[in-house]
Amino acid sequence: MLRIFKTLHWKEWLYAALSVGFIVLQVWLDLTMPDYMSRITLAITGGTPDMAEVWKDGGLMLACALGSALSSVAVGFFAARIGAAVSYRLRASVFGRVESFSMQEINRFSTASLITRTTNDIMQVQMIISMGLQVVIKAPILAVWAIAKITSTHWQWSAVTAAAVVLMVGMMLFLLIVVFPQFRRVQKLTDNINAVTRENLTGVRVVRACNAEAYQEEKFAAANEALTKTQLFTSRAMAMLAPVMTMLMSGLTLAIYWIGAYLVEGAADFTAKTETFAQMAAFSGYAMQVVAAFMMLAIIFIILPRAMVSVRRIDEVLKTEPSITDGSLSAPPEGSPVGTVEFKNVSFQYPDAGEYVLHDISFKAERGQTVAFIGSTGSGKSTVVNLIPRFYDATEGEVLVDGVNVKDYTLRALHDRLGYVSQRAVMFSGTVESNVAYGEKQGLTFDEDKVKAAVRVAQGDFVEQKEDKYGAHVAQGGSNFSGGQKQRLSIARAVCREPEIFIFDDSFSALDYKTDKLLRRALKREAAGATVLIVAQRIGTIRDADLIVVLDEGRVAGKGTHEELMRSCEVYREIAYSQLSKEELENTAGGERA
Repeated sequence: MLRIFKTLHWKEWLYAALSVGFIVLQVWLDLTMPDYMSRITLAITGGTPDMAEVWKDGGLMLACALGSALSSVAVGFFAARIGAAVSYRLRASVFGRVESFSMQEINRFSTASLITRTTNDIMQVQMIISMGLQVVIKAPILAVWAIAKITSTHWQWSAVTAAAVVLMVGMMLFLLIVVFPQFRRVQKLTDNINAVTRENLTGVRVVRACNAEAYQEEKFAAANEALTKTQLFTSRAMAMLAPVMTMLMSGLTLAIYWIGAYLVEGAADFTAKTETFAQMAAFSGYAMQVVAAFMMLAIIFIILPRAMVSVRRIDEVLKTEPSITDGSLSAPPEGSPVGTVEFKNVSFQYPDAGEYVLHDISFKAERGQTVAFIGSTGSGKSTVVNLIPRFYDATEGEVLVDGVNVKDYTLRALHDRLGYVSQRAVMFSGTVESNVAYGEKQGLTFDEDKVKAAVRVAQGDFVEQKEDKYGAHVAQGGSNFSGGQKQRLSIARAVCREPEIFIFDDSFSALDYKTDKLLRRALKREAAGATVLIVAQRIGTIRDADLIVVLDEGRVAGKGTHEELMRSCEVYREIAYSQLSKEELENTAGGERA
């Protein structure tokens, strides 16, 4: 919580100081009202009623109530401003930190949990700041001030008030100890239900196609029931506070008047009886203020446990240092080779995994070459190319771009050299133009002509057929485009960046053979001089590559051209013959299968 207070700016500290001032004013006005009540009681019971004095004290009492209300409004205004400012900066800080995370950190927290921490958890913190500033500061001031006033009266009243306070504190501590651990469980179960809901919405087509609605409903029901049971437990436990506090307040009032009756009866004369009765009226007001102070603390006890859990979860994200950090180079040394990618004895093991997924991988892609990776599912093809943009760092060995270890580049400088197309085509809500021109490269200004040229290279003829063409709407995730269309727009996005090195991570899988062929021809023509790295499953996509790297269980099973591998690599031959006939493979004049 202290870390959050450190984020306050001078303006918020000024608001906090003003809030404290208004709280002190409000407490003083609240504790002045019982004094006027005592004077009114004396004016009425002291023989002949003095109505002028009653009207005067009544008016002052009403003015105190109005001033207290206005002070409360001012405190609420300042507290809301502070809470909103803190939550604004926390959201920005958490989002910025998540943006710097590598895949290792994102997988550690999970996407659903990071979303919950950025929304629900920060909302809990905003609530505790907005309410807490009003209550946490006011409650102790009010309690101490009220207790100081009542200690000057009869000790019997002070004793019974102290007993009520002890009971209230004991009740709150008991509930805090019992309920607090369950609030952490509530947040984890909220993460879980978010994950289930997100998974269901993302895969809704598969769910319906497999008639798995009942299974998904059962899965959601289990998560929902676990969350509901835990929330019911915490809510029921906290719901005990209100009736207990009401009983204590009613019992305290009854005790004050019961004791007051004996004190009035035992007074020496009428004047003493009148003064004791007036004191009883004032003390009753003070005692109610003490109880009110602890009731305000009870409200904080209801929301504090969950807020503290949220603070810890937010702090956990903010304290997590990214495992992949910037290097110092913004450009390779002068004279370094341009557009080259080299792996030197690279081995890789995923965090917390027991075995290596890549073993001693070595190859070099020269500028302008096309290097392809092929192998069975799980052989490590995508892992190899994911080491180049540093989605993960190599466990052993070196990955070099333009002759420099990728760890020595700043991430921005490294990514400026790359045009990356992921295995799963990712579209962002906006327009075709905003998606193709997404991710401004340093020193490059995207214009309409560049966007159109990139779409033409990616064989995106369908864009011209849209009503709004390049201004056509793209829904979140590109749900209003087909898989092949999304892949072509993703490729156009990479082309538009004019990179030195293209990385295609199985990015042609949704394209038909004809479009695949035309796209690669256009790419070779328009992006001449750029190095191309392709992960593919189809022989037809890679057979013309300058170098083909065959992977088998994370190891290099063979390297060479298509013809060389057909002669020397058994793994490659098996893949080739599983896709094409012997006659098609021998027909090299045609180049590729159309």
